[in-house]
Amino acid sequence: MLPKTLASFLWHFIRPYRLTFFGMLASVFLYAILTSFSPYLLKVIIDTLISYQSLPEGLFSTIWIPAVLFILLYQAMDFSWALFDYFKVKTLPSVRADIINALFAYLQQHAYSYFQRNFTGTLSNKVADMARGAESVISQMVDPLFSQVMALVIATITMSLVSPICSLILVVWSCVFLGVTFLFYKNTQKYAVEFSESNSVCMGNLVDSVTNIVSSKLFARTAFEKEYLGKYVADTKVKEQILQWHMFKIKVLQGTSVTLLFGFMLGFLIYAKERHLVTIGDFAFILSLSMTVMQGLWYLASHFLLFSQELGICQQALSLLNVPHEIVDRSNAPVLSVNKGEIVFERVTFNYDKGKNIFRDKSLKISGGQKIGLVGFSGSGKTTFASLILRFFEVSSGRILIDNQDIAEVTQDSLHSEIAMIPQDPMLFHRSLLENIRYGRLEASDSEVIEASKKAHCHEFIELMPEGYHTTVGERGLRLSEGQRQRIAIARAILKDAPILILDEATSALDSLTEAKIREGLAYLMQDRTTIVIAHRLSTLSDMDRILVFSEGEVVEDGSHHALLEKRGHYAKLWEMQAGGFLPEQQEGEEDPRIEIEAVEVAVR
Repeated sequence: MLPKTLASFLWHFIRPYRLTFFGMLASVFLYAILTSFSPYLLKVIIDTLISYQSLPEGLFSTIWIPAVLFILLYQAMDFSWALFDYFKVKTLPSVRADIINALFAYLQQHAYSYFQRNFTGTLSNKVADMARGAESVISQMVDPLFSQVMALVIATITMSLVSPICSLILVVWSCVFLGVTFLFYKNTQKYAVEFSESNSVCMGNLVDSVTNIVSSKLFARTAFEKEYLGKYVADTKVKEQILQWHMFKIKVLQGTSVTLLFGFMLGFLIYAKERHLVTIGDFAFILSLSMTVMQGLWYLASHFLLFSQELGICQQALSLLNVPHEIVDRSNAPVLSVNKGEIVFERVTFNYDKGKNIFRDKSLKISGGQKIGLVGFSGSGKTTFASLILRFFEVSSGRILIDNQDIAEVTQDSLHSEIAMIPQDPMLFHRSLLENIRYGRLEASDSEVIEASKKAHCHEFIELMPEGYHTTVGERGLRLSEGQRQRIAIARAILKDAPILILDEATSALDSLTEAKIREGLAYLMQDRTTIVIAHRLSTLSDMDRILVFSEGEVVEDGSHHALLEKRGHYAKLWEMQAGGFLPEQQEGEEDPRIEIEAVEVAVR
């Protein structure tokens, strides 16, 4: 679990680089000292010039030291700022990279249901917001927040040595100035959070619309999509304008207060000079130091608003990303070891979001090496059955065992390593065909990848591509046809060589000729493996050892294809209802079929 509060989160990533971080603080502290000392040297030079107006002899010998120091001071100021940039480069990019890596690693461990609830575009946008915002917050904590506060403290101490009254005026004004700025902080942060949330939703819908651009073209809905997205864009615009107008009002107020202080300080100095309370050098020193402090506080205030805005964005991103994982490995969980591939459901009960039970006290055994078919209408529990074996959801009660090992007790990675899944709509990475197939077994050689491709009958079309196996497939594999993507997924599963295989309509997107070829590869793949096949085309299940017939979360029939037909029960009715070899989506007469949770989109790696 990542740190819960934003402060602890930031320190968690700063701590490994604390030496360079404190180097940033030290360099801006040095700059603050030099900035405050510069007007004092100017005072010494002016007072020396005034005192030598009538007797210029010996002026150079008296003034050259403060003059040289004044010049060197600016060089030292430049050096301190260069030092700050050096430590900044050593710190912030590393912190940003660590945050991205940590958030992505944490995001990967969320349960499947988490990704069902959130846009992928929103999640990626929040990771980017957090990394960029954290870098900005850390940078602004050092400069201007720390640097200008130190400059104010040092400046008031220095000024008090020359004019305690002016120093007191500056302190009082600074406190009022910063106090008013802080009063606006909560509203600024509130508006920033609202804008960030609206922008994330907008970007999430944008990604969703672009992802489904083919559908919008096929249905001639490009104008509708533009209007649909426009509502979110308009909402984001309004919330950004509210935030920017709020910041604009604060800046006007701050600018007015700076002008008032400058006018008051100038009037007081003229009054004091008339009464010989200050020298010309004092006049220049106090005025220049006051201007330096005022400019610094103006800089601080303007960045404080940006700082609060970035804080709001970071806190909002953290609240979405840093939620507890729903499914976690037990402490010191062992690795799953599969020999036979036997799967046992022991009195399993499961439901989605505390709704109606999908499974109720289910007990069932699949022997190692058996080939099992799952049939039933949409919403009957077929995909849920497979998802529970993959532990994409936690059961409400009972246990699921693989070779007498409770899958809730072993590591999730080891569980997924022992199962290969070919989904109905395989998702590919925007990478080369070679990389996508090799994802099944990263250490596989090129020849092994090609051999798996031949068995999946995708080698033929890959060789016809301009770059062969190095062809990039496009986002989600959209440069390939559905059938080609399916064959790539099958090749990946063949290469993975896992003892348990789950097929979710793995041949549904293939033409009859290609399907016949693929069946050869699948027949090889299913040898000596526990295989679970989800199918709507019942003819594909005729060679299964057993067929489980689902209805409303219950296995209502269990047996071979021929035995179930002879039984003349639910399966036989489904067989008779087939149209063109496929099972209808819902039972005849149903008006409000339950929507089945979407099948697993990506094969388990």
